[in-house]
Amino acid sequence: MSQSHGAAPAKQAGATALAVSAMGVVFGDIGTSPLYALREAFTGHHPLAPDALHIMGVVSLIFWSMMIVVTFKYISVIMRADNRGAGGSLALLALVSGRTKTRRWSAGIVLLGVLATALFYGDAMITPAVSVLSAVEGITVAAPGFSGWVVPLAIAILVVLFSIQRTGTARVGMFFGPVMLVYFVVIGVLGLMSIIETPAILAALSPHHALAFFGSDPMRAFLALGSVVLAVTGAEALYADMGHFGRNPIRVSWLFFVLPALLLNYMGQGALLLRVGEAGLSNPFFLMAPDALRLPLVVLATLAATIASQAVISGTFSVTHQAIQLGFMPRLRIEHTNAATVGQIYVPIINWAMLTMVIVLVMLFGSVSQLTSAYGVAVTGAMLIDTCLLGVVVFRLWDWPVWKASPLLGLFFIVDGAYFAANLTKIPDGGWFPLAVGLTIFVVLTTWSKGRQLMVDRMRETAMPMSVFIHSAASAATRVPGTAVFMTSAAQGVPHALLQNLKHNRVLHDRIILLTVRIEDVPIVAEGERCSIEDLGHGFHRMILRYGFVEEPDVPSALAGVHSCGADFRMMDTSFYLSRQTLLPSDQPGMSIWREKLFAWMLRNAESAMEFFRLPTNRVVELGSQVEI
Repeated sequence: MSQSHGAAPAKQAGATALAVSAMGVVFGDIGTSPLYALREAFTGHHPLAPDALHIMGVVSLIFWSMMIVVTFKYISVIMRADNRGAGGSLALLALVSGRTKTRRWSAGIVLLGVLATALFYGDAMITPAVSVLSAVEGITVAAPGFSGWVVPLAIAILVVLFSIQRTGTARVGMFFGPVMLVYFVVIGVLGLMSIIETPAILAALSPHHALAFFGSDPMRAFLALGSVVLAVTGAEALYADMGHFGRNPIRVSWLFFVLPALLLNYMGQGALLLRVGEAGLSNPFFLMAPDALRLPLVVLATLAATIASQAVISGTFSVTHQAIQLGFMPRLRIEHTNAATVGQIYVPIINWAMLTMVIVLVMLFGSVSQLTSAYGVAVTGAMLIDTCLLGVVVFRLWDWPVWKASPLLGLFFIVDGAYFAANLTKIPDGGWFPLAVGLTIFVVLTTWSKGRQLMVDRMRETAMPMSVFIHSAASAATRVPGTAVFMTSAAQGVPHALLQNLKHNRVLHDRIILLTVRIEDVPIVAEGERCSIEDLGHGFHRMILRYGFVEEPDVPSALAGVHSCGADFRMMDTSFYLSRQTLLPSDQPGMSIWREKLFAWMLRNAESAMEFFRLPTNRVVELGSQVEI
C-alpha cells in the first residue's frame, strides 16, 4: 500500500515538471506575442485611433481569438487527432492520407499537408527575427540613446543562438521552463497592476465590443485582424510539440497558467492605452513597467524571445527529419546532440540556411513594425490547412455525423478564413516573403517525392523477377562464404546492385539478404513489428525493416537482433552493397525537364545511404547505375 501512495505524488511531480517544461518549449512563440501584437493594431500599416471603441474592440478580438483558435480549436479538438501521440501537419497527414476513399482525394490531402509544412518553414524564418527584435527594441524605452544598437544587437543574439545549436540544447533546455515561468508571472502581474488602475478594460471580455467595432468600421476591423492574429501565432506549436510533452501537460499549462497570464497582459496594455492614449503607443508592453524595472524587463523579454526562437529552430529540425523519413526530402546530414534522447537532433544545412535568411530579414525590414507585415500569412495559411485536414479526421476517422461536425468546422473555417484573407492584404508590404519561401520549399518537396516515385517505377519496370534470377544464378555462380546485404528501395524484383555485382565479380555469397527499410505512417514501430523475413530459397532472403517517421534507422543494430535467418549476423563477415543511381533527364512523361534537373541535383547532393543507415564504412560497396525518368 505504501508503494501505491508513493506513486501518486511521483506521477503528479512528473506531470508538473512536464507542464513547466512545456512552458519553455511549446509556449515560447505565443508567449512573446504581447511584445508586439496589440501595438501593431494601432501603429502598423493600417493604424487605428487609440480611442475607447478601437481599444475595447481589439482587446475583445484578441480574447475571443485566443478562446476560439487556441483553446477550442487546438487544445480541445485538434490535439485529439494524435498519430500515436505525435502531432503536427506531417503527423496529421500521415494519419489521414490513407483513410480517403478515392485516389484523387488522397493526392489532394497529401498536397495540403506538404503545403502546410512548406509554409511552416516560411514562418520559422520570421519568428526568431520578430521575437528577438521586438524584445531588443524595448531598450529604446529603457534607454532611448541606444536605439541605434537595436539591429546589431539583435543580429548578434541570433548568430550566437544558431551557432550553439550543434552543441545541443539539453542543458540550456533545463532553464527554459523556469525562465518562461518567471516571464509569464511578470507579464501577468504587470497586466494586473494596469487593470487595477483602469478596471473598465474588463468589459472587453464581452464579445459585443468586437461586434461594435465591426459594426462601426467594418473595413478597419477586417484589416485589424491582420494584427490581432499575431496574438495567436504559435498556436500550431501546441499541436506539433504534443509528442514531446503529451496532451495533458500542454492543456494544463495553457488553461491554468499561460492563458491567464497572456489575457492579463493584453488587458493591461489596453488599460494603459485607455489611460494615456497615443502616449502609450510607442511600446505599451514595456511602458506598463515602472521606470526602474524596464531594463530588467528588457533582459527578461530578450531571454523569453531567445527561448521562443530556440523552440522554432528545434521544431524545424524535427519537421525536416519527418519530411526525410516520409520521402518528401532528400537525405540530409543529421547529428544527434543527446545520446539519451532520440528527438534532440541538429541538421547543419537547415541551421545555417535559416540563420542566413533570418539575418537577411532583420537587415531588410529593420524593425518589428516592418517585419509583422511579413508575419501572419504563413501562420494563417497553415492554420487554414489544419482545419481542412481536421475535416477529414472528423468525417473519416471519428465518423461524426454531418449535423455535429458542420457547425464546428463552419466556425473554424469562418475564423481561419477571415484571418487568412486579412493577412493577404500584407502581401505587398512583406507578406510575399513567407509565401515565396513556402512556394520554393513546396516545389522542392513535391519534386523530390514525385522524382523518387518515378525513379522507383522505372527501376521496377526493368527489374528481373526474383524467382527467375535465383534459379538461373544459384546454379551458375560461384558461392563464397559470408553474408551480402543488398539495400533496395523496392520489396520485389532483383536489386540493380545484385545484378551489377554478379556481372562484374561473377560470385555470390552463401547468404544473400535483400534488405528494404520502410518508413511507416506512425511515429514509432514496436520492436516486435520491426523485422519481417521471407526465405526465397538457395540462400536468398528478403528482409523488411520498419521504422516510424520520428525514428532513426540503424541497420547494423537491427540485424544484430535478428536470430531467425540462419547464423547470427557478424559485421566482419557481412558486406553491404548499395546502388548509386545517376539520373538522366529525358522527355519521358512524368516531370518537366527543369524539375528533373532539380531532382537530379538533389539526388547528387543527398547524404550517403551508408551514413543514413549507419552502415560500417569498411564493409560497404557502392555500384553505380543509370536511370532515365
